[in-house]
Amino acid sequence: MTPLVAAAVLLAAVTHASWNAIAHHIKDQLLSFTLISGGGALLGALAAVFVPLPAAEAWPYLIASAIVHVGYMALLMRSFTLGDFGQMYPIARGTAPLAVTAIAALFVDEVPEAWQLTGVAVACAGLVGLALWGIRGRDGAGRGTGGGAGRGTGGGRPHRPALVAAVGTGLAIAAYTVVDGVGVRTSGTPLGYIAWLMILQGTAIPLYTLYRRRSALAAQLRPYAMRGAVGAALSISAYALVLWAQTQAPLAPIAALRESSVIVGAAIGALFFKERFGTPRIAAAALMAAGIALMLYGS
Repeated sequence: MTPLVAAAVLLAAVTHASWNAIAHHIKDQLLSFTLISGGGALLGALAAVFVPLPAAEAWPYLIASAIVHVGYMALLMRSFTLGDFGQMYPIARGTAPLAVTAIAALFVDEVPEAWQLTGVAVACAGLVGLALWGIRGRDGAGRGTGGGAGRGTGGGRPHRPALVAAVGTGLAIAAYTVVDGVGVRTSGTPLGYIAWLMILQGTAIPLYTLYRRRSALAAQLRPYAMRGAVGAALSISAYALVLWAQTQAPLAPIAALRESSVIVGAAIGALFFKERFGTPRIAAAALMAAGIALMLYGS
């Protein structure tokens, strides 16, 4: 992995954490993801006019990825509804890199070199440690919205449905990461691939919301329209950078490096949502930095 690729993925991590924070801040999660996915579809349609059409070989991957992405969005909505941003985000993102490493090795015949694999393991140790600290640190009071409030149990244990949703989100991330990693390489055009992916995946949630909210939807969306537009732009930018990087380097190091977004997410949670940061997150950031250095050293 070259420094340019690493810089692109780190920028994607910052933008990804930012749009997730915007999504979490809109308390009605269905409205939040309607704006972000619908805005992404509109931006994708605009981009599709100016970029090449993906090659025919890429379309099965595009369709499969769109289906997985819809499941990912549904699980992420559920995670944010039931748990703290600073807890759910690290669990979801921390699950993904190890799963990507295993899936890429089994199905894409892509085994990282020794230094890269060590870097992935060190980075994942930071992510998993951060996630476990978030579980242990939960005070049992429960903070979730939309039905999640007050559901925590005693002894610092997290609300089980929130944990299941977060882990499921991580597995969905791993699945679409590998599918898109192969798909974008066959597409011949990373920009065309991301444009059509946004179009295909971005309509399902808005259509569902329209069915559920009907005539009241426009009035409900209006107060959040600007934030939704910003979130959509950040979302499509973040994933476009990752897709380009996947054409330049193996999937596992890209996945691990992208999840440095959990450190950004933790900082956002502390600054804007008044959630704890603390020594464990500083230690996790140090492990992430060491893992990045090892991945760069092995490239």
